[in-house]
Amino acid sequence: MIIDVLTLFPEMFKPVLSQSILKRAQEKGLVKINLHYLRKWTTDKRGTVDDKPFGGGPGMVLKPEPIFKAVEELRKENSYIILLTPQGRKLDQQLAKELAKKEHLILICGHYEGVDERVRQYLVDLEVSIGDYVLTCGELPAMVLIDCVVRLIPNVLGNEEANVWESFQNYLLEYPQYTRPANFRGMKVPEVLLSGDHKKIEEWRYKQALERTKHRRPDLYEKYLKSLKGKEGGNGGSH
Repeated sequence: MIIDVLTLFPEMFKPVLSQSILKRAQEKGLVKINLHYLRKWTTDKRGTVDDKPFGGGPGMVLKPEPIFKAVEELRKENSYIILLTPQGRKLDQQLAKELAKKEHLILICGHYEGVDERVRQYLVDLEVSIGDYVLTCGELPAMVLIDCVVRLIPNVLGNEEANVWESFQNYLLEYPQYTRPANFRGMKVPEVLLSGDHKKIEEWRYKQALERTKHRRPDLYEKYLKSLKGKEGGNGGSH
C-alpha cells in the first residue's frame, strides 16, 4: 500500500510514523507513507493556502487550487482520496478493513474552518471522521486512520491471529486477557486459561466477548445479532 498525506504540518507525523508497528511495516516494504507539504502547490511567495469564506463568517477556509493540483499530481488509476473531516463517515473497524484493501490512499488533512466545498464535491471519494468532536486540524485523525488501517495489512502484525479476536472484529469486543503471575495479590487467573484445553479456552473467550459486548456496547451487540441472521439467511438457516 502507498499512502500519500497532504498536510500543512508534516513534522507532526514523524514521531508517530517512526515508532513501533508503523515503523516496522515501512521497513518491511509493506506500506510506503509519503508526507507532502501542501504549500508546495501554491503559486504566491507567501504560500497562501487559505482565504476568507464568501458570505462572511469566522475563520479561514482552505483554498481549492493547491489541493486540486496536489491530488492531480499524485493520483493514479487505483487511488482512493479521503478527506479527514468531522462531517465524514465515522471510522470503525469495518471501514478500516475496507480501506486496508486499497492499494493507494491519498489523505487530505483539513484545517481552519474546513475546505472549499468543491474539494468535497469534485475531488474526494470519501470523507472520514474519527468521532463526533472537533479537533484543531486533520493531522491527528489522519494518524489514527493510518495506524488503524496499516495494522490490517497482511504480515504487518506478524501474527495474523491477532487481528481475528481484536475488539470490533465481527462487532464483538475483545475477550479479557491475563498474563503471569497466575495469582496476583489473591486475584487469580480463570482456571480454564491454565487448563491447556484449547477448545474450552476458545469457548470461554467467545462467551466473554459476547457478554462484554452485550453489557458495554449494546449497539455493537445488536449489529452482531443481525450479522448472524444475515448468515442464516444466506446459508439456508445453517452456520
